[in-house]
Amino acid sequence: MGAAVFFGCTFIAFGPALALCLLTVAGDPLRVIILVAGAFFWLVSLLLASLIWFISVHLSDREDGRLQYGLLMFGAAVSVLLQEAFRFAYFKLLKKADEGLVTISEDGRSPISIKQMAYVSGLSFGIISGVFSVINILADSIGPGTVGIHGDSPHYFITSAFLTMALVFLHTFWGTIFFDACEKGRYWTLALVVISHLVTSGLTFLNPCYEASLIPIFIITFSMGVWAFFTAGGSLRSIVTCLSCRRKEADQVMVSSALQLPVED
Repeated sequence: MGAAVFFGCTFIAFGPALALCLLTVAGDPLRVIILVAGAFFWLVSLLLASLIWFISVHLSDREDGRLQYGLLMFGAAVSVLLQEAFRFAYFKLLKKADEGLVTISEDGRSPISIKQMAYVSGLSFGIISGVFSVINILADSIGPGTVGIHGDSPHYFITSAFLTMALVFLHTFWGTIFFDACEKGRYWTLALVVISHLVTSGLTFLNPCYEASLIPIFIITFSMGVWAFFTAGGSLRSIVTCLSCRRKEADQVMVSSALQLPVED
């Protein structure tokens, strides 16, 4: 039973991310580099947030339960702000790298677009964030023990897996929206991304009342997914074309995804 829970929750949490990596990232060495570098930036933000929380806990009264709970919420908020700050720093780094790639390229074009960078960097933030949030839970799911034997919710593992899956998607969507906002100077969009990230993090404190946290988080995920889709260049027409599996003739306009460079003639 423990092995079934472990593998089931693992594939729920990371199955979509693994599919995205294999289909859209693994075949391009440059995207793999951006994926790994993005994970490193997120790890640095986590290290700084953990250091701030660790110092604040040791400087406070460790016997005061309400104070410690407040410090935990403070640490989560600081972690979110640092993640978004490092996302911005990563955007600046990728912009500089993109200018260098344009300079050395033979045709004067970058081999990867900003929107592709945004997608891959967001996916990297999501994967590494999901790994650190659920790895200990997955380790405990193997056993021994039975969840809910003392009256707790028996849905702890499955709910954690779905929350992790939503978190991976959210970071991917946030990355796409965030990079586009930085590129176009839309500061209100940046603020909305940060606020939605803070709200998502805050909703997890409602657990173990999973209905109050899981449903709103998936509503936010769906909303951000729609926003990211149109930000990346998607349209209702492209959805209809995809679902109907129609192929355009050579003399007609071809709708190509913003995440994939058009093929040169």
